[in-house]
Amino acid sequence: MLSLMNDHITQLLAQMAALEDELRTAVHAQESRMFFQIKGKRIEFESSVRAAHRKLKTNFFRWLVTNRPQNLITGPLIYGMVIPLIMLDLCVSFYQWACFPIYGIGKVRRRDYLVFDRRHLGYLNFIEKFHYRYCEYGNGLMGYMAEMLVRTEEYFCPIKHAHKILSTHARYNRFLDYGEADA
Repeated sequence: MLSLMNDHITQLLAQMAALEDELRTAVHAQESRMFFQIKGKRIEFESSVRAAHRKLKTNFFRWLVTNRPQNLITGPLIYGMVIPLIMLDLCVSFYQWACFPIYGIGKVRRRDYLVFDRRHLGYLNFIEKFHYRYCEYGNGLMGYMAEMLVRTEEYFCPIKHAHKILSTHARYNRFLDYGEADA
């Protein structure tokens, strides 16, 4: 009975992986219709799109007047988090550098998670680009760190939880079932 259940779960996981691949392909096809090309680290828009972007750009003073006051008031709190983020970045990068080779865990490529490409959008003013840069860094760092933690968990403690958790990583389904001691 348990074997049949595991086979069914394995089959469902394979179907999910196939659908995720199909979704990635469809999203990429849609992006390629957006009139831009990726050339190395540079993103180039067609000239008509660049011109349309320039027309949509809000100058700094107009942006300042139309921005909500609470955004300006909380800005120092939000951007003050850059110091802990940088410290976290240094710590997890050192952790990976020092520990992963010892355990034979494959290293996480930082550049796969910290992607800074929104600066190429011509309709963003310099303040908006600064905001996006901060968000790209913070969210990319969390993804980078999460992947390191996933690899660490897979190495040291690949056992599923007894309680259902809201979000799991892609490797979680390969973990041993809770209470399966002989496995």
